Amino acid sequence: MKLTALLAFITGIFLLPLACSKTGGILPPPPPDPCSLITISVNGTVANPSVAGASDGSITLTATGGSGFSFSLNGGLFQSYNKFTNLAAGDYSVVVKNADGCSNSISFTLTNPVVSCNGVNIVVTATPTTNVLCESPTASVSVSASGGVPPYNYKLNTGSWQNGSVFYYVISGSCSITVRDANGCTGSASITVSNAAAGPLFSVARNVIRYNCVYCHSNSNAGGGVSYSDDCSIVSGKDRIKARAVDGLPSPMPQSGLLPASERQKILDWINAGGKYSD
Repeated sequence: MKLTALLAFITGIFLLPLACSKTGGILPPPPPDPCSLITISVNGTVANPSVAGASDGSITLTATGGSGFSFSLNGGLFQSYNKFTNLAAGDYSVVVKNADGCSNSISFTLTNPVVSCNGVNIVVTATPTTNVLCESPTASVSVSASGGVPPYNYKLNTGSWQNGSVFYYVISGSCSITVRDANGCTGSASITVSNAAAGPLFSVARNVIRYNCVYCHSNSNAGGGVSYSDDCSIVSGKDRIKARAVDGLPSPMPQSGLLPASERQKILDWINAGGKYSD
C-alpha cells in the first residue's frame, strides 16, 4: 500500500463518529437519602437505683419517625426491646435506629437516692462464746441485725467492715459491734467476751500448789523468778511443778519434803489430763 493510502486509512479510523450516551455523558444523580425527610424523635424515662450501690435502675425508651426500631446502650449491641435494666447510678447514652438505618441518640443520668437515717432503728444482737485463760483466744461473736435495709456489713471495735456476721479469735474483754445497712445507717451493741471457768482438776491442783508453795513463789516473793499467784504461771510451769512437787527432782517442793501422796495425785491427775486451765 502506498504511503498516501496508508495515511488516509489511519486518518479515517480516528475520524469515526463517537457513540452518544442517553444522558449526554452526565452521570445520573444518586438516589435520595431515605433519612433526609425523616426525623427520629426519642424520649425516655428512668428509674433510679433503689439504694446507694444497687444495680436495679432502668431506662425505658419511646421513639417516633419510621418503624422497626432497635436500641443500643453505651455502644453495645442493638436490641429490639425498648428497656434496659439492672443499671447502677451513672451516665448512659442510647442510640435509636429504625429499619432504614436512620438514627438519633439521647443521654440519661441515673443517680443514687439521697437517704436520711432519721427514724431508722437498726437493732443489733451479739452472742459471744468464751475464751480459755492461758490459751490463745478462740472466742467468736455471732451477730444478728434487724431494721434498716439489708444487706448489712459488720465491724468489731475499730476494725474493718466485713460481710460476714461472725467474728473469730476475739480476745476477752469489752467489745463494740457496729452494723451498717445498705443505706449507710448504723446500729451498735456492746458485749463482753469472758473467760471460761477453771476446770475442776485445775482448781483442785491450784489449791494444793498455792497452799504449799505460794509462800516461796508469789508476786511479792518470786523465788527463782517463779510466782504461782498467777493462774497462767501455774499452767506454764506444770513441768517444773511435776518434777519438784510430785517427783521430788532435783529436790522436793516444798522444801520441808514431798507432799502426801493424795496431794501429789491431785497435781498428777491435772497434769495427765493436759495441764490446762480448763479441763
